[in-house]
Amino acid sequence: MKAKEFTGIIPPMLSSFDKDGNIYEKGIREIVRFVLPYVDGLYPIGTYGCGPCMSIDERKRVLEIILDEVNGKVPVVAHVGTADTKTTCELAVHAKQAGASGVGAISPYYSPNLPEEAHYRHFAALIDAVNEEEFPVFVYNNKNLSQNAVTPHLLRRLAEHGLRGCKDSSFDLVNYYQFHEVVKDIEDFNLIVGTEAIFVAAFDAGATGCVCGMANIFPELMHDMHQAYLAGDREGAMEYQYKILKLRTITKAAPTVPIMHAILAMRGIDAGLPRSPYIEIDDDLKASIKSQLVEMGML
Repeated sequence: MKAKEFTGIIPPMLSSFDKDGNIYEKGIREIVRFVLPYVDGLYPIGTYGCGPCMSIDERKRVLEIILDEVNGKVPVVAHVGTADTKTTCELAVHAKQAGASGVGAISPYYSPNLPEEAHYRHFAALIDAVNEEEFPVFVYNNKNLSQNAVTPHLLRRLAEHGLRGCKDSSFDLVNYYQFHEVVKDIEDFNLIVGTEAIFVAAFDAGATGCVCGMANIFPELMHDMHQAYLAGDREGAMEYQYKILKLRTITKAAPTVPIMHAILAMRGIDAGLPRSPYIEIDDDLKASIKSQLVEMGML
């Protein structure tokens, strides 16, 4: 897969665990089967997928289960970001060997405010470990979680080294425009927006793909918004945008990952549980969320 082919609706897929914190393979496969008819790719084992909460071997195993269930129907770009360079490269090499279409990585976390040269060398090592034209490397820009922002200058340096994509989760359109400006002359560079919250505005700015958490629980809604946008129905796309913003308010009533597991259960999907330190939401919150979703016509 070339980076530019990673487009459309792309859930940062949830992972699934049992009550003892073990990988729940049935749940992982159910989530894949649930979203697959509506999405254009998957981005698993990142923030929503509890990647940093798993051991290295567990991350490899979860990816293998997902790739087996997807069976080539859509491209899978595996999130391989960790706190250190060596482990990030190890996960990337495994993802390539396992049959992923590419890899993405957040900046090293727990090493805040890295100087640009250290930041650059980390991602350059990742690119060198796996990069080729048909196996793109994406950087995941999320300063809130990593405490290391990818600057436009760094993005350009990495693009010249072979980086071929960026998932921008800054929630900042000005930043998105600046990223676009510094890579606009690199024809095969793919700048993806990392949230559904600014979907329409980001697509107006040139995005062709969205890694959107909402696609874990309402993939059909994200699919319909994308189709409305592609058809030139801006009014319809904006109606979906405001509906999605209302849904985001519901999913932010507590930590989003356990809320999404609860909503999938309401939709009849055995998605298992998130991994500790996440805990299940309580019955009162479940009832409140269910009532609001029924009122919106989503259940």
